[in-house]
Amino acid sequence: MADQYNTNEEKILKDSHTKEIDLIDRDPKQINEDVVKVDFEDVIAEPDGTHSMDGVWKASYTTFTVSKYWCYRVLSAIFGIPVALLWGFCFACISFCHIWAVMPCIKSYLIETHCLSRIYSLCIHTFCDPLFEALGKIFSSVRVALRKEV
Repeated sequence: MADQYNTNEEKILKDSHTKEIDLIDRDPKQINEDVVKVDFEDVIAEPDGTHSMDGVWKASYTTFTVSKYWCYRVLSAIFGIPVALLWGFCFACISFCHIWAVMPCIKSYLIETHCLSRIYSLCIHTFCDPLFEALGKIFSSVRVALRKEV
């Protein structure tokens, strides 16, 4: 029974660090939908009355598309892993600070202000509530009538 528990625990730990990635849909949450989705038509366009030769237009399209594709592939092959390492380190530091510094400070602040808010509430209910109730009773009999005089 203990061996089965250890095997399940190891499997859970392994699965949390080695989840399967989708090699087809690489932006499932569409975080780069409008940012880097740049096609030839988004960058280069010839208005009516100003057209290059058809062969030049086709060659320009092919050159733009292929050079963008291969430049991205070469840059990601060279810098992808080091940049991923840097971003992983950066987000690990942010997570560490948030978990070990920010949230404890916020929780401590909320605990301390809860005590102060109880004291403040007690003072308001003790001193201000009777004053405003008395003022309300004084002015409750005031009647306002609007008349238009010509």
